[in-house]
Amino acid sequence: MSSKFDSPVQTEMALALFKNPLTSGERHGSSICDGKATGRRRVFVQTEKGCVLGMELDRTDNAHTVKRRLHVALNFPIEETSLTFGDMVLKNDLTAVRNDSPLLLSRNFLHRSSSTPCLSPTGRDIQQKDQSGPIEILGNSNQFSKIKQLVKEIVKAMKNGVSPLPVNSGLGGAYYFRTIRGECIAIIKPTDEEPFAPNNPKGFVGKALGQPGLKRSVRVGETGYREVAAYLLDYDHFANVPATALVKITHSIFNVNDSMNGIVSQNKNPRSKIASFQQFILHDFDASDYGTSSFPVSAVHRIGILDIRILNTDRHAGNLLVRRLDGVGQFGQAELIPIDHGLCLPENLEDPYFEWIHWPQASIPFSDDELEYIANLDPAHDVEMLRAELPMIRDACLRVLFLCTTFLKEAASYGLCLAEIGEMMSREFQKGVEEPSELEFLCMEARRIVAQEMLSFTPISNTDEFQFDIDFEDAGSEFTLNPAPQLFFSEPFHSSISCRNHLFKLEESTEEDEAESNDEKGLSFAPIPTTISMKNGCLGGSKHRQRQPSGIKLFSTHKSANDPLSRSVSFVKLADMNEENWGLFLDKFVELLGPAFARRKAATLGQKQRQRLGTSCKF
Repeated sequence: MSSKFDSPVQTEMALALFKNPLTSGERHGSSICDGKATGRRRVFVQTEKGCVLGMELDRTDNAHTVKRRLHVALNFPIEETSLTFGDMVLKNDLTAVRNDSPLLLSRNFLHRSSSTPCLSPTGRDIQQKDQSGPIEILGNSNQFSKIKQLVKEIVKAMKNGVSPLPVNSGLGGAYYFRTIRGECIAIIKPTDEEPFAPNNPKGFVGKALGQPGLKRSVRVGETGYREVAAYLLDYDHFANVPATALVKITHSIFNVNDSMNGIVSQNKNPRSKIASFQQFILHDFDASDYGTSSFPVSAVHRIGILDIRILNTDRHAGNLLVRRLDGVGQFGQAELIPIDHGLCLPENLEDPYFEWIHWPQASIPFSDDELEYIANLDPAHDVEMLRAELPMIRDACLRVLFLCTTFLKEAASYGLCLAEIGEMMSREFQKGVEEPSELEFLCMEARRIVAQEMLSFTPISNTDEFQFDIDFEDAGSEFTLNPAPQLFFSEPFHSSISCRNHLFKLEESTEEDEAESNDEKGLSFAPIPTTISMKNGCLGGSKHRQRQPSGIKLFSTHKSANDPLSRSVSFVKLADMNEENWGLFLDKFVELLGPAFARRKAATLGQKQRQRLGTSCKF
């Protein structure tokens, strides 16, 4: 195992009120509602190994104050550490931190000690336990009203001795929380129990929070943010995403590992975690168990529209729940409920996985209502909304959202159907080699044009040829270029069919960079030979079909994060552009869309008419 990984930690959350060691006086949780008026904010500081500490901040506090409190409460080493809030590394100024925000404290040096675990709080500065309840919603969105009702029912059940149930399926830790009558009404997924996170209960361990996870462009501990983002972006419950929020939750059932090999601790004291909280939806099947011909066209379209906007890299049949509608006049009809959005909004353009792409419903044109919904989408508003509701989400993810929503709007207005849009976003494999999607080719060409225009104002010396860097570049990564004659086109951009064979790839060396730091500019990628879906290993027990899971079953052999993971090639990067270049890029990107859509429509019309289901089948 790499020396960069720490040894085991005890994930006990100390939620306490402090006598500030740097100033006099006490802090009282009752003043938290004053928020902006008093300058006090409630934050939850999480270490890269899953330890969490809740504390209040005021105007005089800085990053050093936060670290000192964490050290006093948890005996956590703070030398050579960075305190981050999304993309932002916090120094002295904490004014950007919002109330109820989760912060991440991670160590940024290479060789880390394995002798100092994260212990339960023993410092004299801790006055008393936190006055907050066992479940606390992080954020104040008006869309969380349903979650608040569910929280009340669960807290009542917990006080009456009703225990949650662990979910056996999936790669990550997940738990069904129940009402006083024993009915499952929510599924909780702690961020530090995700696949490869330090406290994963199923042996998939070996990485710290903030490091690349199942998908290299989705970091460990950040899938919960994406689950909430998908719900917040589902305006008017258009795609039927269940109510989802980020919470701080305390219970003894949560898992803590005694070692990085995934050995589960026998200590069952109550421990608190940051987790995604999603409403549990009763259902009959998932889409893999039910004939797709009975799925309503509108339901498939609406889920597909959401998947395109958020660039869902894991929309398989197992995370489409099916509920039969057998009422009067509804025989054979079904309702679809999309879940498990933890692998959406990657930090760069990935190869999406759309299960619906070959369903006949996806080839039917959008309805007028759907076209109106798409036309009313505002990617700039989406970005600002997520920045306000989930300020810890990374800017790279927001750029992917903006780009994909723009692509959807332009494609729909040009008359493309859902399947055609999904195909343009999906990569192809030629003789086992992964090649860029048409969307990625458009982005590469837009970047080439912007670079060319910038060069006309910038003198270049001793250069016979210029190629604009379009891929992620880690500080310590070694890349081998396999040149091909035409990556960037000397003539106007043409069909991806004719230019796929002119591509070279950036191939990463097999050794991982041991000097990854919190402020790294991007993530490293290596090619994979096939498209990957997480269908057989969903995050945190995505299949809610298990009504009464009895307990967690550990795998006999532990999966380490050092074992080979499927990695995806990065053909184009969005996060490295400054605001000016980003604006220029978007302008050129939109200009290229019209000709690209025209080519796609012409190619579709020239093909043999696709076979449709018979008229006797009702969608």
